[in-house]
Amino acid sequence: MANTYLRRTPSSTTNRKTWTFSAWIKKSGNSANQGLFDVIGNDSNNKSSIVFGTDDTLRLYSFDSGSSSLNFTTNRKFKDVNAWYHLVIAVDTTQATQSDRVKIYVNGVQETSFSTATYPSQNLDTFFNTNTAHDLGARIDVSYYFNGSMSHVHWIDGTAYQASTFGSTDATTGEWKINTNPSVTYGTNGFFILKDGNSVTDQSPNTNNFTVTGGTLTKTEDNPSNVFATFNPLWGTAGKTFLFGNTRYQYANNYQRSAITTLAASGTDKIYLEWKHGESDNSVIHLNVLNENVAKDGRFGLDTSNNASYRLNDSNNAITFVHGTGQNGVVNKNGSAVSATDLIQVSNTDTGMMAFDCATGKFWIGKNGTWDKSGNPSTGANPIYTWTDTYTVQNPVWFGFGVEGGDEVSVNFGNGYIATTAVSSAGTNASNLGIFEYDVPTGYKALCTKGLNT
Repeated sequence: MANTYLRRTPSSTTNRKTWTFSAWIKKSGNSANQGLFDVIGNDSNNKSSIVFGTDDTLRLYSFDSGSSSLNFTTNRKFKDVNAWYHLVIAVDTTQATQSDRVKIYVNGVQETSFSTATYPSQNLDTFFNTNTAHDLGARIDVSYYFNGSMSHVHWIDGTAYQASTFGSTDATTGEWKINTNPSVTYGTNGFFILKDGNSVTDQSPNTNNFTVTGGTLTKTEDNPSNVFATFNPLWGTAGKTFLFGNTRYQYANNYQRSAITTLAASGTDKIYLEWKHGESDNSVIHLNVLNENVAKDGRFGLDTSNNASYRLNDSNNAITFVHGTGQNGVVNKNGSAVSATDLIQVSNTDTGMMAFDCATGKFWIGKNGTWDKSGNPSTGANPIYTWTDTYTVQNPVWFGFGVEGGDEVSVNFGNGYIATTAVSSAGTNASNLGIFEYDVPTGYKALCTKGLNT
């Protein structure tokens, strides 16, 4: 939702003392102020906010005439850009016991460790539920945008609910899972939005719809019940920029560096993805499949000198499909070509395709619905390369893209988008996990939690 925010102005002021905020969120960036829900009264000295700070802590605060009347900052830091967090904040200032007036839950567990914990006075009025603008995904002065995704956002006017109203612990896995239709009383200004996509239409019995006031709100298949891979901005971030929920990667410096996925595949997993690169047909793009030895080595992608030993295709623990200037399509391993040098070129107007079979090490490349060298991942025929190293086949593999300085690459990991452009005509996909432009080969799946080892 970076540079995108939603707004609603209630028609009347209701219960300012008692309310609940529940949302599933997935961060795409860290180390910046990021507004989740924000409201200003008659001026900036009178406001209430739920935000992430520059240190990635969660903050809940309320100012009254410029003075802090409620202020909580967690010791916990929210840095995970792969998982979804479930946040529940319940406020009831009418409670006689101070510690009952504010409760914050993360993934079903109440937070008890705070660097700042200023409880409100009894019967304090916050500025939530006033008849002034309420912004979701940014601060009310149109700054501090939330960089990430949101799902199942509930606002309860007049009741403070526990986290167990909106989720529960899975008896088998022990994971906190979503309750898609909680039984709650929303109150006059309550709402339920972003339920099953990017709809800002209120799904509660009310009609408290929001408006997309800035940016573009896009739908993602990534959700609390099925997490999709993205690029990992925590891995080798020097000189790199990640956009659109970490599905676009740019590298500004004049050397090739790679970004890798947040999820890895292993065992019998068969993975499919699509991509486009951005600048010109003269750019050089590296598509990497790499094992744990490379993924855990922070020097890759961090080195700032033009040192070939830091390039992924110069490692025994990675294979790289390279195309672009001076590279007429080649698969490299340990710095040397190991497959034909007349492989396809994927121009910036093409949609590239990749399929990788973890069990056999077979690797296919294609574009615009056609596999190179008459390949057929569905039958296992004619891969452009077979990676047979025992260590590689038996251990997890990550996927990555490298670009020359100034270029960019956008990947559809199954979200149905290349950057902010939706696929034009979705291909067939037997697993129903993810949306792709072209037909997904038989037995192959998106790199997502439901697709791994199923």
